[in-house]
Amino acid sequence: MIVALAAAFGVPGALADGDPASDVLVTENVFVPLELSITRQTELLSALLNSSAPAGFPVRVALIAAPDDLGTATALWRNPVGYSRYLGTELSLAFTGQVVVVMPNGIGVWPGRVAPTGAEQRVASELPAPGGGRALVAAAIAAVQRLAAADGHPLALDGIRVTAPAAAASSSDATEWLVIGGGALLIALSWSASLRARPLQLWRRAAT
Repeated sequence: MIVALAAAFGVPGALADGDPASDVLVTENVFVPLELSITRQTELLSALLNSSAPAGFPVRVALIAAPDDLGTATALWRNPVGYSRYLGTELSLAFTGQVVVVMPNGIGVWPGRVAPTGAEQRVASELPAPGGGRALVAAAIAAVQRLAAADGHPLALDGIRVTAPAAAASSSDATEWLVIGGGALLIALSWSASLRARPLQLWRRAAT
């Protein structure tokens, strides 16, 4: 099967199954590589995808920032259309909705159970190449919204709540300061007790 896929997508040589995204997207809505840190945008993308299936538009997204993110499918680097077909076929037994692949040079769409007409890919191709880094996440959000609207199931970001990393960082900082403050207080109390004990010790020495 893999050999057939390689031939169909114009991949030189056979590809072995082993791309991380196909493992993650069996159960998750989005594959985010380690190269992209968790930001408010990635949380927003995840929340948007969580709302897509209940709205009638099941879709999963793979963000591919570098060749290593493809695992053994590195021959499909900078080929988002080819990798979307490969990934969609890999997921077809577990997921039948659309699969969106975002790479620095463009966006690929696998239409899912719908017979391919090219309409989905044309919608995605209207978006500019995102480039690297966090721009991949912004491109994914835009692509999902456009594809959902074209399918008659528009998805709005209004009302979607996410946990901002800044708030999490503030909480972490607050906890750290509480620990430091508590330690400082214990040291101060210990020092104070030591000072109070010294006059008693000096009096006992004088008495003897």
